[in-house]
Amino acid sequence: MLTTANLLGFLALALVIIIVPGPSVVFTIGRALVLGPGPAVLSVAGNVLGVGVQIVAVALGAGAVVASSPALFFAIKVLGAGFLIYLGVSAFRHRADPLEVELQGERPKTIQIMRQSFVVGITNAKTLVFFLAAFPQFVDPGSNPVVQMLLMGLIFSVIGFFSDSLWALAAGYARHWFAHSGRRLVVLRGAGAIALSLLGAYMLAGAFS
Repeated sequence: MLTTANLLGFLALALVIIIVPGPSVVFTIGRALVLGPGPAVLSVAGNVLGVGVQIVAVALGAGAVVASSPALFFAIKVLGAGFLIYLGVSAFRHRADPLEVELQGERPKTIQIMRQSFVVGITNAKTLVFFLAAFPQFVDPGSNPVVQMLLMGLIFSVIGFFSDSLWALAAGYARHWFAHSGRRLVVLRGAGAIALSLLGAYMLAGAFS
């Protein structure tokens, strides 16, 4: 198992990486502004599940194989960035449509929200690089490394879920305040869509750098 020193060290690093606003926070806020607090929390859950697959892959050694293949790693980065751009452009195009849909009591399907966010999580190259770099630094060679890395991944995922969910709820309920004005809500959703697209563009530029 993890030593106390290694556990505290990884916990401190994870808190810094997660709490300081980064791409996952931008994604969460963008989804909250477009869809509302409930679907945004679902988006966080889907994203965490996708990142969880990365954690298992790194723990079992597959992550290193992906990182050692420039072509495959590049493809994952481009796919993730492109999918974010797609979500942003789609949300911007339909930024006014959900106003009528919500009045009819309809909501985006849970499975669709989870599936989209899962793709974003599993193709997040930045978290994959973080796990590949951080996990070995805190593994005790005297114990099973796979179990230790899975434990660190679980800690990271739990902290990430609760932290990003707070952002989702805050941005989502702020969106409800804007809902009193249809015009303002359309503008706000447009801003969320643009945030998603810009995040995707930033990640795409990073893939080519």
